[in-house]
Amino acid sequence: MKGKSKQRKGRKVSRESEILAKKIVLNCMRDSFLEELHAGTTPSSKSGDYSDVKVMTPFGEIPWSRLSRISDEEMKHLMKDVTNKVYTLLTHIENEEFLSRLSYPNKWDAPELDPEIDFLAKKA
Repeated sequence: MKGKSKQRKGRKVSRESEILAKKIVLNCMRDSFLEELHAGTTPSSKSGDYSDVKVMTPFGEIPWSRLSRISDEEMKHLMKDVTNKVYTLLTHIENEEFLSRLSYPNKWDAPELDPEIDFLAKKA
C-alpha cells in the first residue's frame, strides 16, 4: 500500500495508515459481534438527551443514563471476536492482494491521532 503523506497537526501522516486504519476497523470491528449488539430497536426520546427514557425490569425502573447496554458476557464475546479478526488480518498484513480485497468505507471521516496512544509512541 504505497501512498502520499499529508500534514496533520504538524506531523506527516501517511495515506496508507489512514486506509489501513479504516479497513481494520470496518472489517474487524464493525463487521463483528458488534453488529448483533447493534441490531434491534433504539428508543426514542422527546427530550433528546434520553432523560425521559427508562427501562422497566421486574425489580423496577432503570434510567437510560444508568443502563449498561452491554453485559460482561457480551463484552467478552465482542473482544474475543475483534481480537481474532485483528490477529487474522495482521497475519496477512504484507499480502497486498489480501489487503486490496478488504472492504473500505469511502464515506467515513479521516481518522485522527489518538492523544493517549500517540503519547505512548512519543515515549518509545
